[in-house]
Amino acid sequence: MRKSLAKIVFSSILVFMVAPISAQNTELSKIEAWITNADRSALFEKQAEQVSFSSRNSGRGTAIVIDEGQELQSIDGFGFALTGGSAELMMKMTPAARTKLINEVFATNENNAGVSYIRLSIGASDLNSFVFSYDDLPAGETDPSLTKFNLAQDLKDVIPVMKEILAVNPKIKILGSPWSAPTWMKTNNNVRGGSLKQEYYEVYSRYFVKYIQSMKKEGITIDAVTVQNEPLNSNNTPSMPMLPNEQKEFIKTNLGPAFQKAGLQTKIILFDHNLDRTDYPLTTLHDPDAARYVDGTGFHNYGGDLSAMTTMHIARPDKNLYFTEQMVVEKPGSPTIEIAAQVKRLIIGATRNWSKTVILWNLAADPLNDPHTNNGGCPMCQGAVTLDGDKVSFNLAYYTIAHASKFVRPGSVRIASTTRGDKTVSLTDDEERPGSVRVTTIENSDVFPNVAFKTPEGKIVLIVVNDTYSINSFRIQYKGQFANLRLNPGATGTYIW
Repeated sequence: MRKSLAKIVFSSILVFMVAPISAQNTELSKIEAWITNADRSALFEKQAEQVSFSSRNSGRGTAIVIDEGQELQSIDGFGFALTGGSAELMMKMTPAARTKLINEVFATNENNAGVSYIRLSIGASDLNSFVFSYDDLPAGETDPSLTKFNLAQDLKDVIPVMKEILAVNPKIKILGSPWSAPTWMKTNNNVRGGSLKQEYYEVYSRYFVKYIQSMKKEGITIDAVTVQNEPLNSNNTPSMPMLPNEQKEFIKTNLGPAFQKAGLQTKIILFDHNLDRTDYPLTTLHDPDAARYVDGTGFHNYGGDLSAMTTMHIARPDKNLYFTEQMVVEKPGSPTIEIAAQVKRLIIGATRNWSKTVILWNLAADPLNDPHTNNGGCPMCQGAVTLDGDKVSFNLAYYTIAHASKFVRPGSVRIASTTRGDKTVSLTDDEERPGSVRVTTIENSDVFPNVAFKTPEGKIVLIVVNDTYSINSFRIQYKGQFANLRLNPGATGTYIW
């Protein structure tokens, strides 16, 4: 605990020493850049010119100093929710068009995005054409033995699409999240609202087990599940509120033991709701008998601040953090793209606050943002891609994720880099006394928002946004070497070396 806290405190006041101009040269590879400009003149486009490192420390402003000696959290991946609606639209495409789309989104070669994480709904979400569970019954009937459990609806769309995705990326990680239990398990016998009847806690835990086992038979491994999507929201169709003590008791007495009995390695993730309620997951984690079954906590960003994830890390550094949902939309046909704001908020913000994932909502919708459920669906939920038959349009959410997913592969580790508020120490040659240096400590305020990673192959990936209106360049320092890079106002760059 003390060791982890020391790392957090130290990271918040990083003191970087800028090498003197006469530093010994170390050969470094050239920097590859992928850029999205606010005026759409480049959309996640590889730049022809590669910049070299130099021992010469020239240029104005504070350098972004990369310190790979400080390793922070590992990364599981970046991606989207493959909702039932997304899969439905994709299954309506011709096979050739669907294959092309899946390659563009999930492959890592050429200009493809390399999406590495998928979130599935366990049963229907509010972005399905209609509501269903895997054990729907006529009114008044129950099925405690789950003999009528089946994946019939998913076999029409989600499962075929997932199999095609797995053919492109067999190692993609998958998170499953339920929006509601079957209605016969709920207090109001309705798809919207209500709560899980206590007498069905054990049955519902077996429902999770059967889902994971049934998907495995289809060749789809569920890496993790959240216990309930947005457990403090009863306004979606479907939805099922679950209070903190209810979730704690369900995990402790039923879900955790059921996974253990079945020999499942699937992770259990708490909460899956907004950043303004850290009390919710901490209620479960405060109980050691429940906490032992829990891998970590999932958060959405429709309320609160991303710093809440760092609060969670300080409170329980032994538990992981996952950013599991955020809707990102833009006006169709807009001449500009607000890429800097979204990458700053979600990619940089979430990972700098210890998240192992960034998952956006959702992968695909049609030009009218359909399909979705009535009376509690989401008519404004634009997809990362818009599908009009075989016609594909790539939207803001797609480019936001692409800037991280293509190069920050699973197993990468976040490393330290200068951020606003860090102190830097500038060492410069004394003009009148050769061989001596002058020392200046700078309270850094003008550095561009950024986050850095080291990949399993040993490459460094730096994601930077220019959130200014006038500055068009910045500097980086790595192993005593320097590079000056151009980045237009409102633009985002991913840099690899």
